[in-house]
Amino acid sequence: MEQTALNLIAIGVFGMTLSALLGPMFNISPVIPAVTTLGVLSLATLDSFNFQGKGATLLIDWLAGTRSQHRDRILRHEAGHFLVAYLLGIPITGYTLTAWEAFKQGQPGLGGVTFDTEVLSPDVLDVRQLQLTLDRFCKVWMAGIAAETLVYGSAEGGVEDRQKLRETLTLLGRQGSEFQLKERLAIRQAQTLIQEHWESYEALVAALEQRASVAECYQVIQQHYQSSEVAAEKVVGSQD
Repeated sequence: MEQTALNLIAIGVFGMTLSALLGPMFNISPVIPAVTTLGVLSLATLDSFNFQGKGATLLIDWLAGTRSQHRDRILRHEAGHFLVAYLLGIPITGYTLTAWEAFKQGQPGLGGVTFDTEVLSPDVLDVRQLQLTLDRFCKVWMAGIAAETLVYGSAEGGVEDRQKLRETLTLLGRQGSEFQLKERLAIRQAQTLIQEHWESYEALVAALEQRASVAECYQVIQQHYQSSEVAAEKVVGSQD
């Protein structure tokens, strides 16, 4: 059963228990919370077996999305992925910022920035090239966590990103002892890249919020990247 459906069932059970405890205090009939909880459990079970948990994911994401800070965190998290992928030359194929957008595009889960990962196939690159490409992807996968941590001091998202990194390392024959070390190193490296291109990052956040196309987001990054280079050249020139 999908984790989101299990979460929904847990919420239903908790709600019924709380209603049973508080019902007598507020003269609430025990039938009302019982029927409501039964409905939630039935929907969660139906969703898990018929829709692979997508309905529960959509519902939970919608409820969370009513909070402005949650929406802002998603924007900044995905902007981190997008910017670092662009800087490292990894092709971006699209992005979504809500579970509903992901559902409409046929993507699983909550969506996010999607990349062309064919270059990670051992059949495409030799061993050295594969290692360099893997290092770049590790930075990109950890860039959402890096961005959230820079802005908020901690990251709420990133579970799927960590899972993706670990699954890829496992697939390529890496040992489990490498995972946490690889994650920490990739997060630090991604943070450095974002800090070095902070103006591009902030502009990208605004562009993503407006649902700009991938090509338009590229242009936004390029414009601010070029502006920062010109400013740096002027500073160097004034010091000579």
